[in-house]
Amino acid sequence: MRIAVSGSTGLVGSAVVPALAMAGHSVVRLVRPGSAARGVSWDPAAGTIDLEGLNGIDAVIHLAGESLVGVWTAEKKRRILASREQGTKLLATSLGKLQHTPSVLVSASAIGYYGDHAGDEPVDEGAPRGSGYLADVVEAWEGATGPARKAGVRVVNTRFGLVLSGQGGALAPMLPIFRAGLGGKLGSGRQFWSWVAIDDVVAAILFSLTTQHLGGPVNVVAPLAVTNAAFTRTLGRVLRRPTIFGVPELLLKLVGGQMTREMVLAGARVVPRKLQMAGYDFMYPELEAALQHILERA
Repeated sequence: MRIAVSGSTGLVGSAVVPALAMAGHSVVRLVRPGSAARGVSWDPAAGTIDLEGLNGIDAVIHLAGESLVGVWTAEKKRRILASREQGTKLLATSLGKLQHTPSVLVSASAIGYYGDHAGDEPVDEGAPRGSGYLADVVEAWEGATGPARKAGVRVVNTRFGLVLSGQGGALAPMLPIFRAGLGGKLGSGRQFWSWVAIDDVVAAILFSLTTQHLGGPVNVVAPLAVTNAAFTRTLGRVLRRPTIFGVPELLLKLVGGQMTREMVLAGARVVPRKLQMAGYDFMYPELEAALQHILERA
């Protein structure tokens, strides 16, 4: 297929693009004006996109968006929401204007939709929207794909969990601390972290491209979520380091504010019900094997 990809230089995009090429697909990158990379020009903030360059596209993978990491000032929160809502709406609306609409739009999303779920009750795609800023963002983000759906495009909203990769994301900044023997649980450690290896993220995206009956929100998380305390112990065991230096909840809230409360101290035991029902077989369903693979490759 000829596949357009936005956010192609990000953590997920930089892994997806070579995988698409290895699978025999042709990749067309969506790039910002002035970019040195070749591709189809688009500017979500200005509401412009090169429609002619999108002609002949068979599928779209939309991964672009402002990083969630950082202190959530009012301006940071505005950029996070705008980058997702405006960019997605521009792309979804543009697909409906093409002479031949692509068959599928795989649009990034997040399990932040579910908010904070105390306890170990499984949370699948049928769970209601939770509360908080991230839930607001995800609702707007997924809602912005509506024009593509109305144009007859099959839309898959891939709700990513905590993506584990040696190249970045949440794991990379943790490694120096844990390797120094200074790692430990965060807060109570009882909050569930619904994680997924980058290999399964990429494979799930490719699976979504060709699985015709898959659509709507799809949880892209490993089937075996763990608590933060269990994650900490497992990472320490893989690195052969102690994990006794926990960080108090109050300190985390003081340092990271709302971002820490919603992304670190909150949690939900999210399960990939729709992926598994569609027949997807996870390469790394268990955390220890996933971490060993990621760290060996890194």
